[in-house]
Amino acid sequence: MHGTFRPLVLDALAGHGLRPTPDTPVDLLRAQVNDLYRYEIRQLRSRLIAGDIAKASYAGAVRTLRLRYLLLSLPKDQWRSPAPPC
Repeated sequence: MHGTFRPLVLDALAGHGLRPTPDTPVDLLRAQVNDLYRYEIRQLRSRLIAGDIAKASYAGAVRTLRLRYLLLSLPKDQWRSPAPPC
């Protein structure tokens, strides 16, 4: 283990329905968040193609979605607080 998860990271993960334990690997969590993002961006594109979203609104919808997944822009080594010295 490399320290506890930062509170902002825990909040962001909770927003995606993820509740890690202190032993949950960061790589696993990042992959899960990335999979959720990819699923949602594909759904958004499908809605555009189906005509449910106007082309003029699509870029704004993508920006909004990206804001919900800002955690993906945070390097994995910053997801946890530093472990206290022994």
